[in-house]
Amino acid sequence: MNRAERAQMAMMLEVCAYPKPGNVDRCHDYSDTRLEHFLASTILARPVFDAAEKIGGQVGSLIREAVLATNGHSGGNTHFGAFILLIPLVLGGDIDGARRVVAATDVEDAVDFYAAFGLTSVRMAENDDLDVNNPASVAAIRERGMTLADVMAYSAPRDMVAAEWTNGFALTRRCADLLHAHGCGRGSVAAAFLDLLATEPDTFIAKKHGEPVAERTMHSAAEVLDGRRDLAAFDAECVSAGINPGSIADITIAGIYVALGEGWQWDC
Repeated sequence: MNRAERAQMAMMLEVCAYPKPGNVDRCHDYSDTRLEHFLASTILARPVFDAAEKIGGQVGSLIREAVLATNGHSGGNTHFGAFILLIPLVLGGDIDGARRVVAATDVEDAVDFYAAFGLTSVRMAENDDLDVNNPASVAAIRERGMTLADVMAYSAPRDMVAAEWTNGFALTRRCADLLHAHGCGRGSVAAAFLDLLATEPDTFIAKKHGEPVAERTMHSAAEVLDGRRDLAAFDAECVSAGINPGSIADITIAGIYVALGEGWQWDC
C-alpha cells in the first residue's frame, strides 16, 4: 500500500468506524452531512495525495488543492483538518518526514493555506485577528513573514490539529500506538478514538459550544471507559446536542495513516 492509498484508507476507516460519540459514522448522519459525503471526499482527494507522493510540492498549495477537489458535494467541509495532517505525512512519508516538511514551509504556504481556509466553513475563535475572511490577514502574514509553521504555532493554543505541527505530531503518534495496542480490525479505530476523547478536550467542540462543553464531553468519555456511563447513550446524547469531536476525528485519521505504514492490519 503506497502513501496515497494509506491516506485514502485512513479517511475511509475513520468515518466507517463506530461508535464514535457524536460523529458521523455508519450508524448515523447529520442532517447536512452524511456518510456518503465523507466517502466521496475520500475518493475525490486521491489525485492530490498521488501528486504529493509522486511529484511533491508545497504543502500549502496541496492543502488548497485537496479542499478544492473535495468541495464538489453539498456536505460541506469534511476533511480540512485531516488534510492539514495528511498532506505533510504523505509528502514526508512518516512522522519524522512530516516534521521536516513543516520546518521547510514558507510564506507562500501560509498564503495558500489561508486561501484553502477561506473555501471552508471551519469555525474560528471569535477573537482571532488573523481572520480568513479578512483580506488584511494575508497582508499581515506577508508583512510579518509568517510561514505556515508560524501560522500553526499561532493557532496551536486554540486548535489541537494546528498543535500537531508544533508538538511533533504527538497525538498522531499516540493514536497510532493506541491502534497497535488495541489490535487489528475496525474495533480498534473506535477504541482509539474514545481513548483520545477521554483525555483531550476537543477544540472543535470548544469553538462550537465553548470550552466547558468540551471538558464535560472529555469527562463523559472517561466515564464510559470506567464503566460509569453507557457508550450508546453517550453517543446518542452527543448526536442530539450536535456535539461532534471533529478535531479528534482528524487526528485519528492521521494516526491510522501512520499505523498502516507500520503494519497495522485493518481487515482482520
